[in-house]
Amino acid sequence: MNSFGLLRRVGNLVSLLALVLVMAGCSTTQKVDWNSRVGYYTYDQAIVELGPPDKQARLSDGQTVAEWIVRRSSGSGVTIGTGFYGGGAGVGVSQSVSPSYSERSLKLIFDTDGRLSNWSKNY
Repeated sequence: MNSFGLLRRVGNLVSLLALVLVMAGCSTTQKVDWNSRVGYYTYDQAIVELGPPDKQARLSDGQTVAEWIVRRSSGSGVTIGTGFYGGGAGVGVSQSVSPSYSERSLKLIFDTDGRLSNWSKNY
């Protein structure tokens, strides 16, 4: 195998790796129908499923408001490319990080009996 064929195989391997990384980053999480849980879902179930809330407060009327941070993003990315020109070939890898930051949260409100009465999310 000549060097051009070897570099082409390396380029194909890098492209496959890039595809795998993109697919892993695009995996979806199961979406919850929170409306169907209103009146039934308890605070204890939320703790078991989501873990302890990041913020929590008890209101004067006895309701509990709890908020979970479900995603933080730093805005980083990876770029992988290959190139061929005549008898030469090249493979490049770079990473760029942007200063962006975002929080996504889920807020659940539980009535005095500890059952979900309302919810909201900021995404």
